[in-house]
Amino acid sequence: MTTTTVLPTHHRTVKVRDHEIAYREAGPVDAPVLLLLHGFPTSSHMFRDLIPQLADRYRLIAPDHLGFGRSAAPSAADFDYTFAELAALTAEFTEALGLDRFALYIQDYGSPIGLRLALAHPERITAIISQNGNAYEEGLGAEAWAPVLALIEERTPETEEPVRGIRSLDGIRWQYETGVPAEYRDLLSPDAWHHDATLMAREGQDDIQLGLIADYGSNFDLYPAFQEYFRTSRVPLLAVWGEGDQVFVPAGAEAFRRDLPDAEIHLLPTGHFALETHAPAIAELIGDFLARHVLLRP
Repeated sequence: MTTTTVLPTHHRTVKVRDHEIAYREAGPVDAPVLLLLHGFPTSSHMFRDLIPQLADRYRLIAPDHLGFGRSAAPSAADFDYTFAELAALTAEFTEALGLDRFALYIQDYGSPIGLRLALAHPERITAIISQNGNAYEEGLGAEAWAPVLALIEERTPETEEPVRGIRSLDGIRWQYETGVPAEYRDLLSPDAWHHDATLMAREGQDDIQLGLIADYGSNFDLYPAFQEYFRTSRVPLLAVWGEGDQVFVPAGAEAFRRDLPDAEIHLLPTGHFALETHAPAIAELIGDFLARHVLLRP
């Protein structure tokens, strides 16, 4: 009988600007690096099933953004919670770990954070895996984004209130379940949305999360720059997208081909958090993609 060795995942922290940043790490220290950037409202917890499946070939590093997961969560009065600041902090995180070349896995909030990092340091990016990580207006689901766009347009108590529901237990569960076909529903672990909701209920999160959502319009302003980066860099890109996602709809995945004709697009029968139901399939797609585009690059 043969056995498969599963490499351990380490749970570590590092200080960046005196803020403690928690991260998961697995794989050989001399292997090609894959930096995993999570979305709202979760943390590196979303990569718990993916990391062990790739750790035999890659060094995987998944930080919790400041204000999320096990990372520090200074109050909104003590830290400027904008996507520009989170991207800058992520760049400093990579420098603290000595990472000078890496592929990016971007999902939801991780997309503008990672793409801002790519704009600032294009020489560091070897490839991009976008899992429901949007960079095009076509990718915005109209109904899901309506309350967010109202808040971005004008932040008032009236526009804030509907957005608060997005990080409630019911709002988070909706993000996990919506668009997942019936045959995959029992693969969804309720632990995931309860985990996220518990962290989102901590003191100070209301101001932190409302501030970030209100700032999301700054990412729309950068969409043309992101798209120009794709065209000029010709960065290898794999999109693995839950086709039932109503937050970032499949048109956002297909749009990558407009600027990257060789982009590889795979629509999977699941929702926004595709790893919850399709981690093995996504791991296989990533392994094949990186073997062709990263291991062969100088």
